[in-house]
Formats: sequence, structure tokens, C-alpha cells
Amino acid sequence: MGTTQLESVPEPKYWHLRTVLSEALDSEFSVGEILPNERDLAARFGVARATLRQALEQLELEGRLQRRRGVGTTVAPPRMGVAVGTDQDAWPGAAGDAWQPADCTLVVPPAAVATALETGAEEPVHVVRRSRVSHGQPVAAELLYIPAASVPELTAIDAPSGASRARAVLRELQHLELEGQDRAVELGSARADDAKELDRLPGAPVLVVTTRFLADGRTAALSVATYRADTCRLTFGDTGGVEIHHGPERQAS
Repeated sequence: MGTTQLESVPEPKYWHLRTVLSEALDSEFSVGEILPNERDLAARFGVARATLRQALEQLELEGRLQRRRGVGTTVAPPRMGVAVGTDQDAWPGAAGDAWQPADCTLVVPPAAVATALETGAEEPVHVVRRSRVSHGQPVAAELLYIPAASVPELTAIDAPSGASRARAVLRELQHLELEGQDRAVELGSARADDAKELDRLPGAPVLVVTTRFLADGRTAALSVATYRADTCRLTFGDTGGVEIHHGPERQAS
């Protein structure tokens, strides 16, 4: 690999480097191939390692690169479409749900969650932890917060702990009449626990989907689902068939 000096351009240096690197990924590397280390890449392009890291982080955010524990930085495959359900009549855990329950605990939620659920500041709620796998890879982790008032018939005898308790909580939730859902999507950074579950590095870009489930005129459950931003393309609607590919540079019309 030879040395490539960046041109003098008016845009930020890391952004220009991101464009040059993106072109190199298309012409010199294949999917899954490991990139040279940061020292060699910085030397090739004649930039500081801090500038290089900014460019690499941007390409990871765009889904062009993946950072993997014990492996390094590799060229990412195209993002896979992951459907985010829009069925307004389905509770979590209903037939066809792609999530797998892992655990359930009774804890005091974060203040923002307690406010959304309209529970007391120190009132514990059921927290169901679920995971989602696509094409054999972990793509999402979810925390589903459910107030005790939403599952009044749940007993510790029927479901003492773990995945069995999670399934019991979800079954009880089906007894409520679902009135609708509110959903929001935002960009975030992987926390340590999410990163471990998703096989990512802490701080890696993620997509956070927050869903509020409404019943009896109140928030009956709140889902905070964290999706891998490097591998996932979230789809909505019945088919999720709308797909537009952009090259390294998008031209505004």
C-alpha cells in the first residue's frame, strides 16, 4: 500500500479523508477484510491519528466499517433490513414477535422511565430483557418496562425468575386491550451492557427505538430497544421494501 497525500480542500480534513477512505474501500478491499492498523493508515494519508479516527468513526456510523473485539476494523457488509413492527394491535410477545425473552427483574427504573410510566419515583416495575437475532447475528437488545398495575395477576409462584418470568409477564400483558403505540427513533451510543450483548465496543453508534404502549388511557409499557447502527437498516410498514442506495457523495436536488 503506497502513500497518498490528501489534497488541500475547504472542507474539514477528516471529512475529506472519509471520502478518500470510502473510495479506497470500494476499490481495494472486500467485505470482511481487515484494514491496516491506524499507524499505517495515518502514514499512508499523511494525517494525524486523531484525524484518522474521526474519519473511521464517521465511516462506522455510515455502516461502511465495523470494529470488532479481538479482530480490528473490517469492511462491513451492506446493512440488513430489520423490520420494526407497526402493528398497532400487537403487544410485545404476541405471535410472530421476533424477540427472545432472556430475563425479568423487579427494579426501580430510571427517572425518565418512571415519568413516562407515571409511576412513583421509587416504585419498582418489571423489566423484561429481550434480544433479537437476524442471520445468526445479534442485532438488537431491548429493555421492556412494565408497571405492576399492567400485570396485576402475575404471581411469583407461576414464574419465579429468569426467562420463564419474562414470558409470564408478557402473557399477562396480553390481557389488556391495546389502544395504540407511539414510537420514536434516535441515534445513540452503545452503553457497556448493550455493547457486550451486541458484540460491539462501548460508544459504538446504535439506533435507539423507544415505543410507548397505551392501554386504559395510560402508558401500560415502555420499550427501549437498541439496534446496531452498523449492520441494521430499520424498516417500517408492511413490506419495508423502500430502499435507496447512495454513493459516497449524495447530490442534493
